[in-house]
Amino acid sequence: MEARTVPEKVTVAYRGEKYEIGRGKRYYGIWVTGTPATDPIDRWPQTRDGWSQAWARFTAIETPGTIAKVESSRGGLKLPGGKRARSSAANAAPGRRNRLSRAAVAVGLIGLGILLGLIGLFPAYLEPQSLASQADQLWPHLMYLATWAASGTLIALGARRGRHETARLGALLGTGLSAVTFGLFFADLGQVISGGSSLLGTGLVLSLLGWLACAVGSILPLTARTRPTVPATTPSPAAPSGQPLTGPYLAGPSFGTPPRGQTGFTAPAGLTRPHLANAGPLALVLLAAIGAVAAFIPSWDSFTLSSSATGTAQTVTAGNAFSNPGAVIAGDVAVIIAVIAVAVLAGLWRPVRHGAILLAGATVPLIAQAISALIQVSEPATPAQFGISPAQAAAAGLSISSGVTPIFWVYCVFVISLVVSCAWMLTAPGYQAMPAVPQSPNPAPAPPSQRVDDEADDSDDDDAEDDAESTYTRLAPRPSSVSQRARRRLD
Repeated sequence: MEARTVPEKVTVAYRGEKYEIGRGKRYYGIWVTGTPATDPIDRWPQTRDGWSQAWARFTAIETPGTIAKVESSRGGLKLPGGKRARSSAANAAPGRRNRLSRAAVAVGLIGLGILLGLIGLFPAYLEPQSLASQADQLWPHLMYLATWAASGTLIALGARRGRHETARLGALLGTGLSAVTFGLFFADLGQVISGGSSLLGTGLVLSLLGWLACAVGSILPLTARTRPTVPATTPSPAAPSGQPLTGPYLAGPSFGTPPRGQTGFTAPAGLTRPHLANAGPLALVLLAAIGAVAAFIPSWDSFTLSSSATGTAQTVTAGNAFSNPGAVIAGDVAVIIAVIAVAVLAGLWRPVRHGAILLAGATVPLIAQAISALIQVSEPATPAQFGISPAQAAAAGLSISSGVTPIFWVYCVFVISLVVSCAWMLTAPGYQAMPAVPQSPNPAPAPPSQRVDDEADDSDDDDAEDDAESTYTRLAPRPSSVSQRARRRLD
């Protein structure tokens, strides 16, 4: 698309279906496409904040997906970040190839890990039983593999379509899952460490290798150096010329941290410093995580042994995390640390929806543990679990009923709280929403603007610009205490 330079004083930078945005003499403005330079529907001072506000207004009134960058000639419009635009454009192709190769390796590792995990379901996991023969162990592992598969799919789709945010979301999902499952797999390995190598099965070895491949594949895309994505209010200088500014280009890099009080911005992608405004949501997410791991420690399983011969009954609980061997306890402690750490990182991550995906990945294993416990208590208990032979059980008329302890339901409440927190973070706005934008009227026909040399009569032009009334101000509701028209000082 070729640049349209309106007589010397206005240079158009971006054009959409109905409107175009550019720079006039010491101001940024928006025009209806094809109208004279003297008829901007709104204008802002030629400052960094002025450009941000102009772009926010432009994207609000223009049809999404129709905005395209206009090629500017030498000496034309110079927007903030112009030098970065040239350097970014020069390095765009190599950077894209690096991201694609990194994503391909990540997807390959995740695919390999899922394959190893699926194969590991069938050989002996902890001798002599396999995961496939134990429903309470099978379903959690299937949930892990399905989540990693979703992570790999998002990474692949994001890399293929150039949507870096999608790939990053997939990486965060897999990373959150990998962080928490590390402790769970280590607890299984701890049984081998404490009980002897005779317990080690091929299924456990394959599952551990599968976890390692999925963990590395999930973290790899996060190590790529990417530009911070900020405004949906600032165009990306590196957008390919003549192509619609969709996807990552509408959320291109900012000019750094926005000024205090500036609206219309999202925080840069990644961790941010905690602020007082974020203390409430962060405290709620952290409280839910601490409650979940605190309820993860006590016994969940409850068994009632009733003897018809003696008419007595005895209740036995099992499953306390700290009643296991030391190596198993170390794995459970790793789970506790990972859940709390991920909750803190998720609360500090920006954009907020990225933190929600990270927290969702860590929540999947917690949900899987609750499902495993319910499946386990639904299966009939045998006297052999308590060291009683079938003959002794028959002689005593022994019957066994199983259930869960009250602390299990407390655990479920906190896990549900984490799920609700994820949903809230996903729907939380990344930046302050703009007010409803009234439909801009088509300006009345005006006489053609006269050609004015840059050095001639600047003072008259400045006065004319100062007296120009903002269409946006004219359309906005009038304050009750103000009867005069609001005017914007341009200089």
